[in-house]
Amino acid sequence: MSAIRSIISRSRSHRVVQDATPAAAAAAPNHGMDSSCWANMPQELLREVLLRIEASETSWPPRKSVVACAGVCRSWRHITKDIVRVPELSGKLTFPLSLKQPGPRDILLQCFIKRCRTTQTYYLYLSLTSAALADDGKFLLAARKSRRATCTDYIISLDADDMSKASSTYVGKLRSNFLGTRFTVLDGLPPHAGAKLVRSRSTRPISLKQVSPRVPAGNYPVAHISYELNMLGSRGPRRMHCVMDGIPASSVEPGGIAPTQTEFGIRKLDASTSFSFLRSKSNLTGDSGPTPGPRKAGLVLKNKSPRWHEHLQCWCLNFHGRVTVASVKNFQLVAAPENGVAGPEHEQIILQFGKVGKDLFTMDYRYPISAFQAFAICLSSFDTKIACE
Repeated sequence: MSAIRSIISRSRSHRVVQDATPAAAAAAPNHGMDSSCWANMPQELLREVLLRIEASETSWPPRKSVVACAGVCRSWRHITKDIVRVPELSGKLTFPLSLKQPGPRDILLQCFIKRCRTTQTYYLYLSLTSAALADDGKFLLAARKSRRATCTDYIISLDADDMSKASSTYVGKLRSNFLGTRFTVLDGLPPHAGAKLVRSRSTRPISLKQVSPRVPAGNYPVAHISYELNMLGSRGPRRMHCVMDGIPASSVEPGGIAPTQTEFGIRKLDASTSFSFLRSKSNLTGDSGPTPGPRKAGLVLKNKSPRWHEHLQCWCLNFHGRVTVASVKNFQLVAAPENGVAGPEHEQIILQFGKVGKDLFTMDYRYPISAFQAFAICLSSFDTKIACE
């Protein structure tokens, strides 16, 4: 989109679109541009151009670039709206807020994780091409492991060089118990209305200049992960159990809804998501959390059962070519049925993670979990768990 913005700037020197507010850019009349060559470009070609440019960007598009694209003409505004919709509808991660929103319903969003053993840092990238590992990808999140006396923390940040909880780029963290068999995923901001704040002596105050005063910063549990102990030493992959806070079990059913975050709460980021066209109409509940009434059962994720391969003499899962190295860390998670009766939706893989190189792993996820939640769950698999293997 930065490339498109430079073209627009040269062809529209008489209008300073990038300085206009989102509402003004969306509402301003474009009679002059509606008859230009840009407006007359075939819709199919225009959409393909914008999609390719958006996909080629290795960083988050600045707000002024998006506003500039949306302000060219009605055709551009219509297509820009389609690109920046929530991941559930667009299948894309266009802004930092997308990392906190549920992934697409119909496909697995392909990502990969690079591990640096020296610094104990993990980097999450979005695959930009179908050959997932043939490109550098678009950087999404980074996490650094920090050992404490009684637990281990993985601090998750939007900046690979700034892992401080006091930073404006802090997203959340993953905390484990002493044995590394139980983990809690903690969001730095409320993931939905009614989210409960967990107070901790280790929590540091965050500057009000860095975080929006409308939302309190702290630790908000979004998932609980536990690994089954393997006291008998039986063969097979690790068994894990994930309870997702705030996501109802019905979200995996046809027409099911999961809470969708619409505010990131971070002021420092240029890619602010307060655009009017980001709040696209869909079957979502917007930023509203669980509605008052009977408490709905939460979503529980469990391992997809592997099959024993007689020829290879090992447990196997079908990763459809996304995993190439056998590892105890590899897993696929599906939704556990509420009443014990499994339907087709409970066979659909929600998150899969596996090894493809010495320090390279693939991570694919879909609705109703977010990239942040998926990344945190995958981080829990990196710890050595002698009692679980």
